Amino acid sequence: MFLSLTSEISTTSWILSFLAALVIGMSKAGIKGIAIINVTFMAIAFEAKQSTGIVLPLLVIADIFAVIYYNRHTQWKYVAKFLPWMILGIILGSLVGMDLPEKAFKIFMAIIIFFTVGFIVWWDQKKTKTVPTHWAFSSGVGTLAGFTTMVGNLAGPISNIYFLAMRLPKNHFIGTAAWLFLIINVFKLPFHFFVWETISKETLLLDLKLIPGIMLGFLVGIKVVKMINEEFFRKMILILTALGAIIILFK
Repeated sequence: MFLSLTSEISTTSWILSFLAALVIGMSKAGIKGIAIINVTFMAIAFEAKQSTGIVLPLLVIADIFAVIYYNRHTQWKYVAKFLPWMILGIILGSLVGMDLPEKAFKIFMAIIIFFTVGFIVWWDQKKTKTVPTHWAFSSGVGTLAGFTTMVGNLAGPISNIYFLAMRLPKNHFIGTAAWLFLIINVFKLPFHFFVWETISKETLLLDLKLIPGIMLGFLVGIKVVKMINEEFFRKMILILTALGAIIILFK
């Protein structure tokens, strides 16, 4: 049975939901790698599948804030290269995601993230300025990101790896990701409305009450990002992405 009236939500669930909204705002402002925390909070507050429908509209709202603020930094060639494969992954996820064993999915995700983080660390140690250009890299990572974002709103760690591999500067990274995820999250909405039926009037009312949390998180995130230099930003993303894999594995 799905979420009923928001008045029936416990105090603990309200607190976790607000903290999740806060984290979403900070993540979309540019503190990449912490988005897994909001997924975890929502999964604790509500059932895992239900939480995906609650989180998605919040992500769209935060994406709009990010697009408005970082639009001038968007690198559209990377959006064009990555987006079609993410859409393919979303379609695959919508078809098979409902029947996918959650434990197997978590293990698979953690292994992939650890592997790709290791790949980026190895790539950085080579001190080369080249980036992966083979179509298999963007298609493989893009499809996986689309699949994971449909199944559990977990595309962040995978897409982070792609943008790090492309060696995008901090603001270009954030601006490009902002547009990519706004398009992707809007594309996902009909699947959650009509296929999985995880979005309802009740969940949307809950989302409206959580918008202040997104706004506060976004403002805090902007201030924090301004204080982070390029080298630390890259290291921060790698560390937070790896920690995200651990959380996925044990949550």
